[in-house]
Amino acid sequence: MARFRGSITKVSRRLGVALSPKAEKYLERRPYAPGEHGQSRRGKVSEYALQLREKQKMKYLYGVLEKQFRNYYKKAVSQRGVTGDNLVKLLERRLDNVVFRAGFSPSRAGSRQLVNHGHLLVNGRKVNIPSYLLKPGDAIEFRQKSRNLDAVTDSLNKAPESRIPSWIQVDKAHKKAVFLTVPEREEVQEPFNEQLVVELYSK
Repeated sequence: MARFRGSITKVSRRLGVALSPKAEKYLERRPYAPGEHGQSRRGKVSEYALQLREKQKMKYLYGVLEKQFRNYYKKAVSQRGVTGDNLVKLLERRLDNVVFRAGFSPSRAGSRQLVNHGHLLVNGRKVNIPSYLLKPGDAIEFRQKSRNLDAVTDSLNKAPESRIPSWIQVDKAHKKAVFLTVPEREEVQEPFNEQLVVELYSK
């Protein structure tokens, strides 16, 4: 499976947004772009550069590479409604994202690993594809031999109830979750402007 293998902290500093818990700590200490001239770079940013930055934010936040991201965009265009909203909804429906939102992992990279290693069941069936799109009512649980993973228990204990969105129902005691409904755009609090991404791809 293709995935980004570079430094997520450098990307976070370049984009000015924390893409992982570790990157959040780095941004607090070095809130500027990486490199020799990271602190001195100034000047007017072009419209294209702004659009590209927003696309990069979305790609790295959800852990999606360019080809797959473009496919999501094409699918969003073909659906009814606002293209930008459709794009966010598609990304939020990804299994690895819902596992992260449910608090089973402190990061999307960690949740992607849980899915890849076959620890999870969707509606009683093993699913090891991070990009699997969930439908309202789908139930997620851990396989019998994976229910006592220390990493999952630790993440659930640290995850505040306020972090779990209203569109996911989580049973921490049994380590289960139900994807209740596809979230509306205003329910997704992420630091990007998807409309600029739509403008970029519309050119």
